[in-house]
Amino acid sequence: MKVYTKTGDKGETGLLDNKRVSKDDVRVEAYGTVDELNAHIALIYTLVEQKECKQYLEDIENMLFLIQTHLAIGNRKDYPYPLPDITEKHIAALEQYIDTLQQKVPAFHSFVMLDAHHVCARCHIARTVCRRCERRIVSLGKQAFVDHNILVYINRLSDFLFVLARYCAILFHAEERTVNFNK
Repeated sequence: MKVYTKTGDKGETGLLDNKRVSKDDVRVEAYGTVDELNAHIALIYTLVEQKECKQYLEDIENMLFLIQTHLAIGNRKDYPYPLPDITEKHIAALEQYIDTLQQKVPAFHSFVMLDAHHVCARCHIARTVCRRCERRIVSLGKQAFVDHNILVYINRLSDFLFVLARYCAILFHAEERTVNFNK
């Protein structure tokens, strides 16, 4: 199988239900941004050595591939393969990851600077991409059906990435600074 198909040379791409759409279609923007987010998660995975965090990140990568698949289908009845739903169980698992990590970081009372360590900064980059991803999914949801649990999962994921950044500051013995508006 060749990597290049030449079917997208005129600015169109195929959805998983075989419908052709423009490469700047809101659906393509949504699942493409999830793909971008997943690449950032993969990079963080390579930089963190703590087993618990690696497992969390691996679980999240798998969920993001599932979410991409859901978003890349224009009409689910035209998709011939079984596809697991994103459920409250997945959201609860992500919330448990957040709760577990949050117990390990100190409370914060101000905005946190994003530069404690390069891994922390990468977590914050992923968090901001996650927020953009959320915006793209909201835009898609204005034009087509999007499972509400996808939006909830992505929203929770940005919270996870914030807590992970703070936890990485501890893992890498980095000083976390807060914003000072009085300078």
